[in-house]
Amino acid sequence: MKIVLVSAVALIDPDGRVLLAERPEGKSMAGLWEFPGGKVEPGETPEAALIRELHEELGIQTWNSCLAPLSFASHAYESFHLLMPLFACRKWQGIVTPREGQRLAWVRATDLRRYPMPPADLPLIPVLQMWL
Repeated sequence: MKIVLVSAVALIDPDGRVLLAERPEGKSMAGLWEFPGGKVEPGETPEAALIRELHEELGIQTWNSCLAPLSFASHAYESFHLLMPLFACRKWQGIVTPREGQRLAWVRATDLRRYPMPPADLPLIPVLQMWL
């Protein structure tokens, strides 16, 4: 089975809320909420992929030094196995803006389960709840 490496981030605002992005229509799992991020391209580190994806998807800039490894997900989907490191980030430059038609929500850790998420994201919720 093919392993797909995807890097994700828990952006945490000064009030301790976490940013979730809704997968837009036309993408697999459309309508589900997830932590921002994306596929790690060949020759790219998970951190570099996040920095690129955050700029492309949300119009913000962050740096390697602001990405703290928090946890990871390992989940078998029907046609691939997802390996997804989750980083925490509290510092970025710019205003978070949806640039790909996605809806965004700043959510308290205690409310994360109220948002339907892909199966791989669900085990990350208790980690964030304990950490925040």
